[in-house]
Amino acid sequence: MSGRTYLDWNATAPLRPEARAAMVEAMDVFGNPSSVHTEGRAAAAVVSRARAQIAAAFGCNANNIIFTGSATEAASIGLAGADVLCGDVEHDCIVTAASSVLSVNASGAVAVSNPAHTAVQGANSETGVLQTVPTGTFLSDQVQTFGKVSVAFNLLGIRSAILSAHKIGGPKGVGALVVADGADIAARTRGGGQEQGYRSGTENVIGIAGFGAAAEAARRDLDADVWEQVRKARDAFENRIMNAAPDAIIVGKDAERIPNTSCIAVPGWKGETQVMQMDLTGFAISAGSACSSGKVKKSRVLRAMGFDDTTAASAIRVSIGPATDPRDLMTFADNWVAHYLKFRHRVAWACPWPISA
Repeated sequence: MSGRTYLDWNATAPLRPEARAAMVEAMDVFGNPSSVHTEGRAAAAVVSRARAQIAAAFGCNANNIIFTGSATEAASIGLAGADVLCGDVEHDCIVTAASSVLSVNASGAVAVSNPAHTAVQGANSETGVLQTVPTGTFLSDQVQTFGKVSVAFNLLGIRSAILSAHKIGGPKGVGALVVADGADIAARTRGGGQEQGYRSGTENVIGIAGFGAAAEAARRDLDADVWEQVRKARDAFENRIMNAAPDAIIVGKDAERIPNTSCIAVPGWKGETQVMQMDLTGFAISAGSACSSGKVKKSRVLRAMGFDDTTAASAIRVSIGPATDPRDLMTFADNWVAHYLKFRHRVAWACPWPISA
């Protein structure tokens, strides 16, 4: 759509040209990758290449990667039958599988006493706050860190991790479970024995090709320090917001965050209202994680961090990427500030005098 600015990269990143080209090329490779004939081997080669590209970008061995239909499915496989704890800021696919939920501090960090029985995310999708992932962690959601910060699976020393293609500019409908050598994983989908028997079913060759190409391009971006420029644009944007709206809360501002994420709350100004106002103005943002099928509700993550219901329902997330023009981000800030001032005026009109104790 012309005249619009996309600021919701954490929900899904725009498809990279490299991923699109790889997928178009893979469309002509029509063989089944499980077949032993020439056409089948050509399809298997596409999958193998993508596996190698992702392994190089994520610092793991190619045979550690199990392709799935999403990061959510990857988590389902990785957590099957396990008795695992997790912090209350984890993605729903982790929280719903956990046997117990741990409290977090005001920055959203969880204290882990038993890593071998705990799932710990790399970064939170709503706030961008980075977690410390202890050695030996059972499973780590690395969906938001992969491609944005340097992460090497083999150096983390964890049992397993989940990844998603469309968060790094690959296609939707492709994910991966990365499993350390020797880890005991139970197969969830039985059949032909694809993906080392952990996830049977003919591989999505076209989607996997796009995933691999996106991972390779993301690795080049990291090597070129592209995300440091994103961080600078994000920080300048937040300064503009805070200068104009001193009562705005930048959630996690004093914590280590991934470089592209701003979670902003103005208590009393509903997040869903802001999303609709900015959408009509030509900007795509969100009111939190995109895992609830279009539903807008108060943030469970902010509630876990100690914010009250009013503030938790007032948060928006602005998430950007390397293709975001900093000038467009500042134009968004100007539009947001204009709506903010109208909100403040309505509040003042509703109660034009101070309320004494």
